[in-house]
Amino acid sequence: MEIAPRIAVDPDVVHGAPVISGTRVPVSLVIGSLAGGMSKQEIEAEYGIQTEDIEAALAYAAELVATTEVTPLVGT
Repeated sequence: MEIAPRIAVDPDVVHGAPVISGTRVPVSLVIGSLAGGMSKQEIEAEYGIQTEDIEAALAYAAELVATTEVTPLVGT
């Protein structure tokens, strides 16, 4: 089931983690690879995805961060 443009979840694929549609490449792997310093071109070559897939993963991650409520566990 597509949950965002180019992002899908299926309980039978990578334990239901969000992946690039039509692949087994988790969104978290794409974001982690970027955070680790890989270029978009390196990620495309390594995982067989397109620039649009990487941008969709970033957009999905940004939406998650924007809509996540954080409650501090300790006082400030």
